[in-house]
Amino acid sequence: MQETQPTVPEQVLPKYTLTEEQEKKEILRHYRALLRSLRPKLKRGDKELLRRAFEMAVDAHKTMRRKSGEPYILHPLAVASICVEEIGLGIRSTICALLHDTVEDTDITLDDVEREFGNEIARIVDGLTKISNVMDTNSSQQADNFKKILMTLTDDPRVILIKLADRLHNMRTLDYMKREKQLKIASETIWVYAPLAHRMGLYAIKTEMEDLSMKYMEPQQYKEIARKLAETKRERTRYINEFVKPLKDKLVRAGFDFEIYGRPKSIHSIWNKIKKKGVAFEEVYDLFAIRVILNSAPEKEKEECWKVYSMITDEYTPSPERLRDWLSNPKSNGYEALHTTVMGPQGKWVEVQIRTKRMNEIAEKGLAAHYKYKEGSGDEDRFDKWFTQIREVISGQDTDSVDFLQDFKTSFLAEEIYVYTPKGDVKMLPVGSTALDFAFSIHSAIGSKCIGAKVNHKLVPIGHKLRSGDQIEIITSNKQKPHEDWLNLVVTAKAKSKIKDALKEEKRKIAEEGKYIAQRKIEGVGAAFNQHNIEELVSFYKLPSQLDLFYNITVKLIDLKELKDFQVLGDRLEPPKPVKPVTEAKTEHTEYKPTHNKKDSELIIFGESSDKIMYSLAKCCNPIPGDDVFGFVSTGKGLIIHRTTCPNATQMMANYSHRIVKTKWAKNKEISFLTGIKLVGLDDVGVINKITNVISGELRINIAGLTIESKEGLFQGSIKVFVHDKEELDELVNRLKQLNGIQTVDRFDTEEIQ
Repeated sequence: MQETQPTVPEQVLPKYTLTEEQEKKEILRHYRALLRSLRPKLKRGDKELLRRAFEMAVDAHKTMRRKSGEPYILHPLAVASICVEEIGLGIRSTICALLHDTVEDTDITLDDVEREFGNEIARIVDGLTKISNVMDTNSSQQADNFKKILMTLTDDPRVILIKLADRLHNMRTLDYMKREKQLKIASETIWVYAPLAHRMGLYAIKTEMEDLSMKYMEPQQYKEIARKLAETKRERTRYINEFVKPLKDKLVRAGFDFEIYGRPKSIHSIWNKIKKKGVAFEEVYDLFAIRVILNSAPEKEKEECWKVYSMITDEYTPSPERLRDWLSNPKSNGYEALHTTVMGPQGKWVEVQIRTKRMNEIAEKGLAAHYKYKEGSGDEDRFDKWFTQIREVISGQDTDSVDFLQDFKTSFLAEEIYVYTPKGDVKMLPVGSTALDFAFSIHSAIGSKCIGAKVNHKLVPIGHKLRSGDQIEIITSNKQKPHEDWLNLVVTAKAKSKIKDALKEEKRKIAEEGKYIAQRKIEGVGAAFNQHNIEELVSFYKLPSQLDLFYNITVKLIDLKELKDFQVLGDRLEPPKPVKPVTEAKTEHTEYKPTHNKKDSELIIFGESSDKIMYSLAKCCNPIPGDDVFGFVSTGKGLIIHRTTCPNATQMMANYSHRIVKTKWAKNKEISFLTGIKLVGLDDVGVINKITNVISGELRINIAGLTIESKEGLFQGSIKVFVHDKEELDELVNRLKQLNGIQTVDRFDTEEIQ
């Protein structure tokens, strides 16, 4: 029984070299392949429409090339093929995919598209067209574009499906991009697009996106795991055959029509397991999953899946806490299956997934397949509810795009829990939701008046975190109203949005008095109470809005005594000119200096040139020479250097790629950098002596701090050391790993070091 291969090709793409004639043939070959894959869906007149879209795209992109050197038109053709073959979309989506870059990159306008193909296609193409020229450095073009896509998504899910196809093809051809561009695109993909593909039920696309992102963001670990997977393939295949044989015999005897095969876990999911569990590759037990796919009649699907589960658990002992029943309660992205983990031969745990052909198509094609099977049922399904929730939140959103994107991730892209109302109705909420989130999910009025809850008949506070299966009853009071700290107690976008609205309304009421005081004082100095003068005061006090000005006056944080320094010209207020002391300029400059005492030659080189720029090292990841790093232009703190594997890197590169600076280390062996390592091992006599002997004695590395705690025969140690570069740190880690009784040695690099 052969296992299927991991999704991501490891080879570097060949450079594109074709003559003009060969290029034309290549473009036509791709177009004909696209037509062939669409053949079952073609209706009268569709071929002509497709031809027009293809010709419009070819003409629009005729002078354009991709970074690989190939004609640009091959990209829209590839995106259209992914839409048809891997997502299962139809003719109209294919036309949109062919035209998705025309309005953004060429002379074609939305009006041209609408004239030629109608309003529906023009609207989708508009949804796929990026917002350009965002000048504000604090805003984020990526987040703005994503918000725009989501606004169209709620009207037409095809927008996001085509966008995912576009992103997947960009990831597949990322080899030709510069390193910093690879990092930006990969970060954005792992931050937003892979979770979105997962939420749309596109597991194959989500997995490939994660693997490809890892290939560029953590290339060493990616190559290492890919190599080990290739090396252990024969051994795994032998084991799969041994595991599957008795199951196959049973299923054949029972008369099932089925497929059974082994499938390796993705490189990214193996890497996640290694990180989370702190184990080596060899200790990750479920490197593959066995999949059983049944050809069942719709009315017998559940029954037959449970029968197969029963046969598997008769043959192999299951782990009771690892049963996942998504038959009775499908995931919100439509995913249905039974998962169990059983103890196989040689004492190895094996994950088994049981699903039918229909469920398998939904698992592979997600949303598109889901709608295909839903046709004619007329029910409002989970996707429709999800879109309704997003629509509700977007319509009431006036927050900045980055906050919106963060809320969207926690509310709509997180895994879900199932909880129940007192009457037994099921509600789906993101993981991490609290009783207060539940209250707002029922109705905003109930959320606003919530003073507590009963979870499984026990009284709990409003911030109590819910778990799947909880039954919740909300307790309300008419005297209750939302507080500022409630924002820290909720994760859903709906709850956050309603709390912010209520707080704003409360603030508005309080600010009324401040408005009256401001009017009296402005008129008291002989100026008019008008828009210009109010804006001058807002700007003078460095406040975000008029509302904040009036509110601060009411609560006596501002008393307007500085008004006497303003000039009154006619009825206008003119702010006093700021006098900047000479010393202030000096203190400002020190803020940009690195935290270490360095000479000019020890600075980092940026970009292609050798310009020396003042910078500081990020405290969240403490980079050292040799680490893969990037510069981030921070407002107020100048340039900060982060590692590409920093816990905050993905979010920064995904949201603010316009503030990322290409960075590399200058060669220097004179300066030392502080970093930390964590050790776990057996608490043996003299173990500390052995450790310090390697660090100080053999490698002559300075120790800045050392803490060791021992418990029940094991010790955990944290050591802060000064090293010159990553090479020296790697050497230290390898030497420590070779000591008897040491189990794990890992670098730690958060604020703990400071």
